[in-house]
Amino acid sequence: MPRGGARAVSGPAPDPTSLRSSKAMDKGGWRTLPAEGRGEPAPEWPLTTPSDREMELWEDLWAKPQAVAWEDMGQELEVALACRTLAEAERADGRVDVKKMVRGYLDSLGLSVAGMNRNRWKVAPAAEAASEDAAAGQDAPARRPSARDRLRVVSSGEGA
Repeated sequence: MPRGGARAVSGPAPDPTSLRSSKAMDKGGWRTLPAEGRGEPAPEWPLTTPSDREMELWEDLWAKPQAVAWEDMGQELEVALACRTLAEAERADGRVDVKKMVRGYLDSLGLSVAGMNRNRWKVAPAAEAASEDAAAGQDAPARRPSARDRLRVVSSGEGA
């Protein structure tokens, strides 16, 4: 077993709101993917003859926002292998090692939250949500209340 040193997936995933990650954004940056997805037909299947379920997964995955990045990086083969492995893992008699492979594909293709963070991808707000926010006059995103927001001033005559 290897000792010491960083691993490919060691440590916490990058946080786009942290100050340290904002420095990393200057170097590599976070990529914003379109909320509406890729919007084009799926590319041609690169492996041997697919099953019906593999083709369903293939079409579904290529409609996702992450597909924009896959297309730019030429990851058709990786996505096809993920579809084939996922179809096999879905079976009732699916092996555990195949299911572990699926998890790896989900992370590497940015289909899980951890994978999205590791790839430094985020999905843009949906067009409908952005227009509704603008119509409601909400320019800034909702802020989570801080501990200071929960405090209130108590005059000397209040309380018991």
